[in-house]
Amino acid sequence: MASNIAVVVVAVALWAIIVFAMYRGWRRRSTMQEGWVGALPAPPEDRGAAVLGPATGLYVGTAIDGNWQARVTADGLGRRGAGTITAYRTGVLIERENDTAVWLPRAEITGVRLDRRLAGKVMTRDGLLVITWHPPGSSEPDLLIDTGFRADDKTIYPEWTAELAAGPGGKAKK
Repeated sequence: MASNIAVVVVAVALWAIIVFAMYRGWRRRSTMQEGWVGALPAPPEDRGAAVLGPATGLYVGTAIDGNWQARVTADGLGRRGAGTITAYRTGVLIERENDTAVWLPRAEITGVRLDRRLAGKVMTRDGLLVITWHPPGSSEPDLLIDTGFRADDKTIYPEWTAELAAGPGGKAKK
């Protein structure tokens, strides 16, 4: 009986050490990334009228452009959550339930695509709207990050890709 209790105590202690190490790793990654991602822009008070949305769905996360598994955790970007996405002429607003909003300034958006994976989440083909952008507070001038949103209604994706590919002010990019 005593040996069974000892095994359980050791197993629980190992589990606690592993959980603590994961937490420390997450915090260390976040601190490191905050240095080169910089402070994220706050949503402006006057965004103007919405051009698309709001659409409900799941904020999947943010990753380094070109590496779908390199999750960005700085400023809470690594936390998934239900929310809404709305496009304005000045940017894209992702409002997450019980978390801070994510503002992507339209001038910093460099691309938009449909994908099936981002930030460690894999789903059906073209199940995810991915917006590539440069964080304006970044210390790295060439840093691009991908932010993903999985809409509840996937039929809206063509409108979103067309609108965001048009560039700032809704003008078509050349």
